[in-house]
Amino acid sequence: MRGLLVGRFQPFHNGHLEVLRHLARLHPGDSVVLGVGSAQESYTPTNPFTAAERQEMIARGLAEARIPNASAIPVPDVQRHAIWVAHLRELVPPFDRVYTNNPLTRLLFEREGVPVESTPLFDRAALSGTHIRTLMADSGPWRPLVPESVARFLEEIDGPNRLRILGGR
Repeated sequence: MRGLLVGRFQPFHNGHLEVLRHLARLHPGDSVVLGVGSAQESYTPTNPFTAAERQEMIARGLAEARIPNASAIPVPDVQRHAIWVAHLRELVPPFDRVYTNNPLTRLLFEREGVPVESTPLFDRAALSGTHIRTLMADSGPWRPLVPESVARFLEEIDGPNRLRILGGR
């Protein structure tokens, strides 16, 4: 069986990693596809990293955590909720269920008859993309909030400086 976890992963952080560990315990042997949402967006304060950069972050984080049954697929937005599930199905491998805490995502998939499961939230105050991007832009302590391999990659691509530039800092 295969599950689908949709997110922007801006950046891929320890909360995402804990969700994947939780899913691996809950459904041992199953695989998970990470739908990298808003894949067409990059170099904005909200979506600073490209789809390819996010795929690389995810791949490095999964390898570091030794989570083998997960992969990331870019999913550009279509700006029409009525066709979003069909659009997603065209881009990712077949899946049996969706994992989300987003009420709209839940509604859209349930309307199409796809089983939807919530995931636990791990230290949501610290482990949110918005918070981590703010810390990066402000030269705050962001590194402990992402897998070490992701932190190294973000440094390689000069992610903190990109966020400072995009935020006008």
